[in-house]
Amino acid sequence: MNFTQMYERLRLELLRRIQRGTLSVSLLGRQTGFGQAHLSNFLHSRRQLSLEAMDRILRAQHLSAPDLFPSAQRAESLPEDDGICAVPVTSHAVALFEPVIRPSAIQSLLRLPAASLESVHSRTSGARRAWERFVAVRVPTPDAPPMDPLVQPEAIALIDRHYNSLLPYRPNRANLYAVRDGSHLTFRYVDFLASRLVLRPHNIAFPVELIDVNPGESPNDLLAGRIALILNEL
Repeated sequence: MNFTQMYERLRLELLRRIQRGTLSVSLLGRQTGFGQAHLSNFLHSRRQLSLEAMDRILRAQHLSAPDLFPSAQRAESLPEDDGICAVPVTSHAVALFEPVIRPSAIQSLLRLPAASLESVHSRTSGARRAWERFVAVRVPTPDAPPMDPLVQPEAIALIDRHYNSLLPYRPNRANLYAVRDGSHLTFRYVDFLASRLVLRPHNIAFPVELIDVNPGESPNDLLAGRIALILNEL
């Protein structure tokens, strides 16, 4: 990847963060000391930045140069074994919002047989197909009881981000989803009824929860993906 491509990937990453609501031009200005007009011109491709300015933005946003590499190039740096796929374990926010997983966002790697992942069926929208497909997250201890005994505290949940459809993966069996709750994920069986997502626990001692779907928003947008695998600690 050349400098021009890296420059463009930084611009797109900043725009994505602004669209997601985790960044604003004014905040970036305060972090870097650059004027808002200067940053706005950069974000809208009306001017370029110096190398020093790029370094300052990278530091302010806790990014490194490898974070801007295309996924194919970044994958080359991950250790691989024949027949084994290394799935990144990330924070909930990264799994929810980041189409391409940055190396600095990877907490650890979950090694799974590549053949088992290749056999998993997908069902998603066109935009989501461009995302890296499988990511894994930990289920915090307070979030596990509603799905007990299926999900135990500190379990690792493998998310298929290419399956955000509400159609059953298998007939007569409810899908388990990672559902957006702010910048956090909650893990539930999900239905859609009267413009609301209905979140059902596995443990009947816990209540059903409702999430309103805003006008112009699809219920699928609130789903990070289907849980393809739960790994509970022994």
